[in-house]
Amino acid sequence: MGSEFEEYRVQDLIAQGKLAIGDGYRAKNNELARVGLPFARAGNINDGFHFDDCDCFPEVDLSRVGDKISQPGDVVFTSKGTVGRFAFVRSDTPRFVYSPQLCYWRALDAELIDSRYLFYWMCGPDFLGQYKGVAGQTDMAEYVSLADQRSMRLTLPPIDRQRAVARILGALDDKIESNRRMSQALESMARALFKSWFVDFDPVRAKAEGRDPGLPGPLADLLPDSFEDSEAGEVPKGWRLFGLDEIADFLNGLALQRFPANDGRTLPVIKIAQLHAGNTEGADEASAGIPSDYVVQDGDVLFSWSGSLSVELWCGGPGALNQHLFKVTSRLFPKWFYYHWTRQHLVDFSEIAAGKATTMGHIQRHHLSDAKVVVPAAAVLEAVDSVCGPITEASWRIRVQSRDLAGIRDSLLPVLLAGSTDVDSTIESAVGL
Repeated sequence: MGSEFEEYRVQDLIAQGKLAIGDGYRAKNNELARVGLPFARAGNINDGFHFDDCDCFPEVDLSRVGDKISQPGDVVFTSKGTVGRFAFVRSDTPRFVYSPQLCYWRALDAELIDSRYLFYWMCGPDFLGQYKGVAGQTDMAEYVSLADQRSMRLTLPPIDRQRAVARILGALDDKIESNRRMSQALESMARALFKSWFVDFDPVRAKAEGRDPGLPGPLADLLPDSFEDSEAGEVPKGWRLFGLDEIADFLNGLALQRFPANDGRTLPVIKIAQLHAGNTEGADEASAGIPSDYVVQDGDVLFSWSGSLSVELWCGGPGALNQHLFKVTSRLFPKWFYYHWTRQHLVDFSEIAAGKATTMGHIQRHHLSDAKVVVPAAAVLEAVDSVCGPITEASWRIRVQSRDLAGIRDSLLPVLLAGSTDVDSTIESAVGL
């Protein structure tokens, strides 16, 4: 580390008013509601903030919370339970209330500590080594106390270098965040189009009622103008009903312990945990010599049919398909079509699995046959595919790009934090910042 770095005791910085560290508000259940500021727990911190279905703290009661409300520039650290997740509060991050599972570090002197550099320092090896060295255990989980955090040491270069490092790494994170929002928007758009066309039948309903379906003339002409009864209820006339397993193939994964990684060529094993995480960090390894059908690639549709059910477009790189996961493919129908139809039935599948009197609820093959799918005329499907296909393709490819950018960021982070003096111009040129 360069000689221009200076080490500070965190407790001294706090005493001097240059840094604040705090934990969250210990809310009682009756203080929380469905409306208000998100009440952020460790589970809401994972590569940023995720507040969907989050408990909220009523804004009329915020006087009880004091300074335990997020501010732009805060560095968030999960200090209890799942220890070691980090997030940076941006200027456009919704305000939220900290729970006791979280701590925040708040830079108060912008000429000494750049708040975004502080975030990257906390993500780096110095902070990791310090909190791993003091982390304690309760009966339920690991934790890092406020006292332990205040006893740490913070190593800082001059403020100009802090800002340069924050700018380089921050540009990558800004692009990743922009990609996340774009991918989320594309996914939402594709889901809305699918539901409108194939669940609610909005264009057909408009035509049947004599209204303009809002489509180009040739496409509108392809639509039926009436409905007929089916075992799944009312469907557009002439559109056919199939079982889910008739429009797609559901390949169950292998018991990969039978394919040990002992020949030097390996693949990470994709289990339910990896599917939920979206990556293969810490995954088991299997032989790369498994049958090719069981090799997962970016963009594949994966469906966990046991335990915690979910359907995802995989973007975690090549891997080996483990049992309890289906890889869903089709020779006849486009990916977006069978992906969204599988998602459409996920609530019902989850209820079936939850009703199983086993430790690991699941669905069976006949449930795929029982799940009905409405298939339009080929010309209609082809026309919709010209819109939905590119949207779905773009949504997962953007996520893959973000994964690659995160890899670049993670490889640069320790180099920049270590104070190498010959990398800045090379990095800026290489990544186009």
